Amino acid sequence: MKAVYVSEAGGPEVLEVREVPAPVPGPGEVLIDVVAAGLNRADVQQRRGFYPPPPGASDILGLEVSGRIAGFGSGVSKPFSVGDKVVALLSGGGYAQQVAVPAEQVLRIPDGVDLVTAASLPEVAATVYSNLIMTAQLQPGETVLIHGATGGIGTMAIQLAKAFGATVATTAGTAEKVGTAKAFLHADIAINYTEEDFPESLRAQNGGHGADVILDVVGAKYLGQNIDALADYGRLIVIGLQGGTKAELDLGKLLSKRAAIIGTALRPRPVAEKGVIMNAVRDAVWPLLSDGRIRPLVAKTFPLEQVRAAHEYFDSGDHVGKVLLVM
Repeated sequence: MKAVYVSEAGGPEVLEVREVPAPVPGPGEVLIDVVAAGLNRADVQQRRGFYPPPPGASDILGLEVSGRIAGFGSGVSKPFSVGDKVVALLSGGGYAQQVAVPAEQVLRIPDGVDLVTAASLPEVAATVYSNLIMTAQLQPGETVLIHGATGGIGTMAIQLAKAFGATVATTAGTAEKVGTAKAFLHADIAINYTEEDFPESLRAQNGGHGADVILDVVGAKYLGQNIDALADYGRLIVIGLQGGTKAELDLGKLLSKRAAIIGTALRPRPVAEKGVIMNAVRDAVWPLLSDGRIRPLVAKTFPLEQVRAAHEYFDSGDHVGKVLLVM
């Protein structure tokens, strides 16, 4: 089969499509003929040499796929059949024509979503739901601030938070992306972080109230401003480090707000934890997709052989929504 490997740490030019042996499903695993795979920031970080796969995971890039079930390892208890249309959450291996994945991390695609578009869902849906709802315990009527409005995480998080009854604020880096966040994603507040101080702007547009929950993909660069933006008893959930790993923290300000900072990562979690998250996504998020309250947003698709071009486009930051590879 064909699969994508990283020849050495670097830019998109280090990505290579190789012919490699097809995977063999082990005990409890499902074999999937991959139709499409989603690009994620973790793939870029792995390509650059900053985010190696967890022990035992494939060196092939890719954390989410859609496709059809091709076979089973021993002991698979979930009610799947060969040919079922599914999505899967992976620790690696998605940029390939086949992948073997624990059955706990596989779901049938939502009703009303086509098989290619479905590849945009498992990683972002699992990340957003597990962090906003399961970890932060976001409640109807609370205010959530989501950084990176038009990326894969942002587009899902805005829509999911709205569907759960939250007031949604978000940040973006251009007037066009601010407009998209309001017009297409229906964010209540959209802030251009290149022109405005986002904690100040949030309170000015939200009746003086800060964010009860912040979903942050930036990390160190935003730490001080995020603490400023939090409301009393606010929860800052850090899921990415695009802006660095180290920053000074004013503990006095954190204590005065009785606030919390929580760091999470989905990829290294045990299979059992991922299974719990995927079941929750199936029960809570899939119905929202099926009835149209959440719409998957795909910016562009590329054939597998154009994986370098796909990463160049992803790195440009011009995309609104997910970038997909089609096998």
